[in-house]
Amino acid sequence: MNFSLTEEQQLLADSLARFVERDYTFERRKAIIHGEGTSAEAWATLAELGLLALPIPAEHGGFGGGAGDLLPVMQALGRGLVVEPYLATAVLGAGAIAAGGTDAQRAQWLPAVAEGRAKLAVARLDGDSRGTALHGRAGVVLHGGEADALVVVAGEAAFLVRGDAAGLERRPYRTIDGLRAADLACAGVTGEPLPGGRAAVERVLDRGRAALCAEAVGAMEQLNALTLDYLKTRQQFGQPIGRFQVLQHRAVDMFIDAEQSKSMAYVAATAAEEGDAARRRAGVDAAAEYLARAARRVAKAAIQLHGGMGVTDEMPASHYAKRLTMIGTWLEALQ
Repeated sequence: MNFSLTEEQQLLADSLARFVERDYTFERRKAIIHGEGTSAEAWATLAELGLLALPIPAEHGGFGGGAGDLLPVMQALGRGLVVEPYLATAVLGAGAIAAGGTDAQRAQWLPAVAEGRAKLAVARLDGDSRGTALHGRAGVVLHGGEADALVVVAGEAAFLVRGDAAGLERRPYRTIDGLRAADLACAGVTGEPLPGGRAAVERVLDRGRAALCAEAVGAMEQLNALTLDYLKTRQQFGQPIGRFQVLQHRAVDMFIDAEQSKSMAYVAATAAEEGDAARRRAGVDAAAEYLARAARRVAKAAIQLHGGMGVTDEMPASHYAKRLTMIGTWLEALQ
């Protein structure tokens, strides 16, 4: 797979970077997560930029982008700590419908996602299905509270469930990294079967983990830049603390982790497009395992180098550390 950006990919990445720098500042993000949790304005901008359409098949109003196309997008979202449900909707939910849904389901939901008119989520049900009736619970469903529809995996089957379906209870909450999740309870909820079943969803979950790997790289790079700047400005004993050799060594370790993680993100993106399920899973598992550990190492090191200030809500470093910690958790949970 060629990871050199095409002209179109570079333009898209540059447009997203400008949006994050100009309109999705740290203070703006804080206002969003302490308010509604997501921003209708930001979501509309992602649609206008073509980001929501990127992974959607061309026959349904998208650009048919693969895991490699998602790399620069997810890195930019990671650098900006964007909390909008891009992964849950455009990558996982829409991907599951595209891979395993009926023609009618694809026609109904995929153009709506591409245009920013619908949000989706994916849930694994701890329960069973009796025909098309779903019973059970699902915990920590990423952006499950605001989803217009959910792809629910139950055993070897998969179903499309509307957010307002009778018998569906959703308890939304904010996660420690500022995103939104929900616990679901299904009591005889009627779902529309997805013919591709669990196997189709599993393929999409591997692509989702590859996307998370790329997001982690972006977050690590930005956190490293913030930490380096702090080491250059924080004074102790009459000099910047960045002059102390032991702290320089820690900063170098963080840089190495980020660079190696970038290579492993490429491995994940390549593996995610494998046709053979065993090879796909093995490649993504290996990359995700490394990224999960590296993300936590960088997060811990950044907090230690910032000192007590690193855990305060006012410092961006704490928000990046929380996000990287959660990405590590998600990479392991999606296995």
